[in-house]
Amino acid sequence: MWWRSASFILDRQQHQNNGVAPNPESLLLSSPPPSMADSALNPKSDVSAYYQSRASHHAVVTSDWLDQAQAAVDRHTDDGDSLGSDGIAAPISGGGEESGKAFSVIDEFNNWRKQPDLAEAVAAIRALAAVIRTSEATTMMELEIELKKASDSLKSWDATSISLTAGCDLFMRYVTRTSALEYEDFNSAKSRLIERAEKFGEISCKARRIIAMLSQDFIFDGCTILVHGFSRVVLEVLKTAAENKKLFRVLCTEGRPDRTGLRFSNELAKLDVPVKLLIDSAVAYSMDEVDMVFVGADGVVESGGIINMMGTFQIALVAHNMNKPVYVAAESYKFARHYPLDQKDMAPALRPIDFGVPIPSKVEVETSARDYTPPQYLSLLFTDLGVLTPSVISDELIQLYL
Repeated sequence: MWWRSASFILDRQQHQNNGVAPNPESLLLSSPPPSMADSALNPKSDVSAYYQSRASHHAVVTSDWLDQAQAAVDRHTDDGDSLGSDGIAAPISGGGEESGKAFSVIDEFNNWRKQPDLAEAVAAIRALAAVIRTSEATTMMELEIELKKASDSLKSWDATSISLTAGCDLFMRYVTRTSALEYEDFNSAKSRLIERAEKFGEISCKARRIIAMLSQDFIFDGCTILVHGFSRVVLEVLKTAAENKKLFRVLCTEGRPDRTGLRFSNELAKLDVPVKLLIDSAVAYSMDEVDMVFVGADGVVESGGIINMMGTFQIALVAHNMNKPVYVAAESYKFARHYPLDQKDMAPALRPIDFGVPIPSKVEVETSARDYTPPQYLSLLFTDLGVLTPSVISDELIQLYL
């Protein structure tokens, strides 16, 4: 899937436009099997190792993917010198790199988190890349141990965050999985690790834009979309549709207990998108107006199901019963090695709930903030790996963590 995915084409197109010479690292990796589309590709292009490792499984490039990728490149230009090559600004401070004090991966992580549009997992990926740059290790073993400790520190910072854990695990697999490092001197190996870390950060930052591009064919004029919670990737999908002059309306649930739906409806109003706010219990009442459901995900698990904000499961149940498609927009760094069997089979993520009135001490309150939606209630998942059915997720996870 990745060899024909838009993210792969965008990655290759960017290096071709910049006239970058092929990375010697690509010569160390096995080439994909020949296909009918080989003539459309430049075999010496600077293909990142992240995608080359997947190319041997899927070696097909179709014209529609090329057209979609080119359209995305044409629509998005450089926003200024203050942004990095992936369009993300540098953190406000450089932690121990610039201030001279001891480097802290948590401080670096928090610096990146100050950017409101940056996902928590991407902030962790950027912080881990900084660990490699600032490391004073003299051997690969020392560097890998230091990187593992930093990853564990980030994961323990919020043990309930599925995307944070998955992002750290994928970073470790991606950065350290090439055996070519065993045959280089340490300085060259460290430079290669830094290069791979930066590339992984760029891939992760591009994910939201790629998902928005891939989902546009499913949003048609006159449709009504139900959304739940505040998902930045779903917001990007709807924002892109509005920029493409598509006419649609959105039904937005309130999103108790933190009322994320109120924030989401405010963002849609700024885009002049017709939006209607619903109380959470009015989903079934309003479902006959809906053409599709769009939700994000805190995590995508091995079964093909998702873990997301509380209420997602019941919305999917109602939509499934009324034959409405349920679409999930989620970045690949949220793919996690979890296989929940029921709603209680995952670490609880608790949220305080204010009912506005005193609650007697003898009354128990359910404070879990998320639920699990099984794959049979989901139609498609829009990811930076492509548009996937839930049954494909387990295969993608195997390849990601190989």
